[in-house]
Amino acid sequence: MPDIFLHGALTHAPLLCHVLGRPVELRPAALPDHSLRWSGDPADLPLLSPDPGATASGARLSASAEDVARLCFYLATDKLEELRLSDGTPALAWVIPSEAPHWDALAWGARWGDLATAAACAVMAQPADSPPENIAGLRPFLTARAWAQVLGQQTAPATLRGDPGRDAVEIVADHPGHEGFFRLRRFELRHRRFDGTWSPAMGREAFIAYDAALILPYDPVTDSVLLIEQLRYGPVMRGDSRPWILEPVAGLVDAGEDPAACALREAREEAGLDLIHAEPMLKVYASPGYSTEYFHCFLGVCDLSRHATGLGGLAEEHEDIRSHVIPFDQAMALVDSGEINAAPLVTMLLWLARARPRLRAAA
Repeated sequence: MPDIFLHGALTHAPLLCHVLGRPVELRPAALPDHSLRWSGDPADLPLLSPDPGATASGARLSASAEDVARLCFYLATDKLEELRLSDGTPALAWVIPSEAPHWDALAWGARWGDLATAAACAVMAQPADSPPENIAGLRPFLTARAWAQVLGQQTAPATLRGDPGRDAVEIVADHPGHEGFFRLRRFELRHRRFDGTWSPAMGREAFIAYDAALILPYDPVTDSVLLIEQLRYGPVMRGDSRPWILEPVAGLVDAGEDPAACALREAREEAGLDLIHAEPMLKVYASPGYSTEYFHCFLGVCDLSRHATGLGGLAEEHEDIRSHVIPFDQAMALVDSGEINAAPLVTMLLWLARARPRLRAAA
């Protein structure tokens, strides 16, 4: 079998190690009449595209059949072409025509290398019999989950709680679990106890989700808030006879996206609001006992005087959303009655109750 010409993300050594399941030594190589293109989206892979007169830099790998299978799985394609490297030797490569901008390897590696490596781990954890179209469809979500791990390095203070560090927690075993849009991770861990001893290994499960950005639109002049209403599957699965829930505007943080930018984007998509500022409110775990889901909460100060109840949401995501503009006091009455029963909205309204005098005085 000819050598494999590796390009783009596959020349990032930590990533390639996870894809192949072992460290390898790469030899520099160049491919004439091709260039590397990239859309700029961290969830997209750099592509090797025909480009007469150009030369694509990469690496060559003497690969086994298993190596090729793992590479095809990661790239979600088995369409290899035999080409000639600059030194005239044959090599197999994955070629996909693209008009995207040229790829800058150094800039990509510095900014996105760690994220791409974490995303590659998630891709390679998918079932081995997953069709290529499934892997391609899941890649944006797997990369978003990996981005949550990157954001997770920006941790909160430890002034009251202890701070023994991650070395005080050891994952001793991983077991197969559900892999899909969400991940159910089955594992065993042990940790250092408050008395200084180590706990025994314990079998546990965790729900691997995403970071989400939530924003509560508020008009300090009219003292009103905008809430959205939509069908939620958690209440459906719990058997709630009223599974339409009142919530803040919210959405998953895309890979590489700043949570504040996500909040503003969701305000446009779900409620038709063009907000110019998102004031940070809270950063909280939704349910830290078993889920990685993490909320970046913002207040969106805006003019709601001409924004009536309406419908919104993205059709391609099957969103069916109704917005409500109501006085703040009415929202708090809905908290008291229990009609507002989504914890994030309750928490954000209580935060607003404390900040409301300041916001109204400045309006």
